[in-house]
Amino acid sequence: MAYFYLTVYPVEALIASQLDPLQFGTYMATGSHKQTADQLVFFEVDAPFDDTFDWKYAKAECVTHPDGRPKHSVYLGVYRVLERIPVSQLKNVFLVTKDGRTLSLPCGKYVKPSSWPGYALYKEICPVSPLVASSLSPAEFGAYLVDQTNKVSVPRIVFADIRIINLDNPECSGNVGGLYETTKSDHLKECIQQVKDNPGKRSKTVDRSYGLRFSYQSIGSGIFVCDPLSFAFYPMPSVAQIKAAHYDWGRSANMY
Repeated sequence: MAYFYLTVYPVEALIASQLDPLQFGTYMATGSHKQTADQLVFFEVDAPFDDTFDWKYAKAECVTHPDGRPKHSVYLGVYRVLERIPVSQLKNVFLVTKDGRTLSLPCGKYVKPSSWPGYALYKEICPVSPLVASSLSPAEFGAYLVDQTNKVSVPRIVFADIRIINLDNPECSGNVGGLYETTKSDHLKECIQQVKDNPGKRSKTVDRSYGLRFSYQSIGSGIFVCDPLSFAFYPMPSVAQIKAAHYDWGRSANMY
């Protein structure tokens, strides 16, 4: 049996594998010889779905080794992959820590934030990866990024909203990883103020190179996938829920 996975962080790729999602997450994060250690975000893909990718090649290559070992990975694409996979074909998203522990997030119902401070922070994950301040809610922000009438847009986007802290008293905001330590608070305040004070300014880039410093502690309500016709939301459990049901993952992700 072959599984199909779309990795969106730290690289974009479509991979066939005989490993189930938990095994795949461990393999990709730590390597078969424990020589690498990377966070990984990936989706399981319901495939095949059309002739966009070479499914016959995947079937021929993704077979058990002669000694009985499963085939770990067969790459079907490493360039502009996300835009070629319909949102409807995406199953759960998986957040993998550096030591290979995996948290599975199913798709859920999106509800617009009940309390809105007038701005949000978003980490764009794939195919681009800046940290952005915006005056738009998550659904509005996703629609804005994929609007082909804009001068700059993408065909499909994966992004997360980022937990908001009190910038004047960050010690009272809990554990959000290194986000507010590595980003100069004055610059962040300035970016937020710009989107708050200028109704026509929908977004302001805070950090163009934030991709390598992305941490799971900073995720707010969850992960979003958007294109001009589709919108999917994968809710992030609370710290209490993670501690109760996914304790080892939470410790590995430095959630507590």
